[in-house]
Amino acid sequence: MAEAEKVVIVGSGPAGWTAAIYAARANLDPLVFPGKAAGSDLLPGGQLMLTTDVENYPGFPDGVTGPDMMQLFMRQALRYGTRVVTTNGVKSKEELSGDTPLWSASFQNVESVDLGQQPFRVVGDAGFEIMAHAVIIATGAKANWIGLENEQRLAQSGGGVSACAVCDGALPLFRDKELAVVGGGDSAVEEATYLTKFASKVYLIHRRDQLRASKIMQDRALNNKKIEILWNKSVVDVLGDDVISGVRLKDTVSGDESELSLGGLFVAIGHTPITGFLKGQLDLDDAGYIKLADTYRSTTNVDGVFAAGDVSDHVYRQAITAAGMGCKAAIDAERWLAEKGID
Repeated sequence: MAEAEKVVIVGSGPAGWTAAIYAARANLDPLVFPGKAAGSDLLPGGQLMLTTDVENYPGFPDGVTGPDMMQLFMRQALRYGTRVVTTNGVKSKEELSGDTPLWSASFQNVESVDLGQQPFRVVGDAGFEIMAHAVIIATGAKANWIGLENEQRLAQSGGGVSACAVCDGALPLFRDKELAVVGGGDSAVEEATYLTKFASKVYLIHRRDQLRASKIMQDRALNNKKIEILWNKSVVDVLGDDVISGVRLKDTVSGDESELSLGGLFVAIGHTPITGFLKGQLDLDDAGYIKLADTYRSTTNVDGVFAAGDVSDHVYRQAITAAGMGCKAAIDAERWLAEKGID
């Protein structure tokens, strides 16, 4: 088998590409498993590939689309020597350049890892197997959706459906409109409260007759004049062609259906961290997020394995915080490799 890689990065969102940029500039020759676009939880580019306009990332005064931003991240990582794993093997910038968009490449996903040995073993879904001295997990967390066809279509096209109010709520599309948030936990109440800064009114749609949110968050929603809670309601359809026009609701008690006109819909029913491929080899919290061994660093309970981005962050879930964590993971990995005499 070929000599072990210094560092392998699993994931290609802001955390993964930032880790790759820092690792490449430190001459670690990083290798990235970006994931693949279909049939996998790990989406190349992460959740930003489902985001049309990003207006809160520094350095883009006119805004940028999520896919364009991730393409720029990738090009920068490749420029400094990062390599990526495709279904046809390892590719460099020279092999991926040309007129074809980089994101059209057939990237490879990680199927499994063996963190019980050193070097670590990383296996791709197309049979590619590699050994690595250090591994950075940056697989992110996928938003939980209701599962409606038009919900997904409008979310992907920028038609007024989102899973992140902090990311998208300030966009002109949603200003002075009647908006709705689906959910009943702390995140849903927090998103509804945030949206009142921009919306004319915010509906909080919950399928039960009481919120799951903490008492202080419940009081915040109940006492906000801009928020109206729709109890015992579930969204059974999202209406609209190019842009959302409303939702169809079903009463969970009576079964009656009704329509609610809206200018935007935010789904806040949780996130699922992409950690299934780890198969219990790292310490996870009750929700499946990777536990960090040190709050201020990226280290995990396995020496030589680091975590960055939303896969270990269920609080902020922003592109810029994920990128910052990717930076920390690369620096931590570089220092760890130096301590082990691996250069």
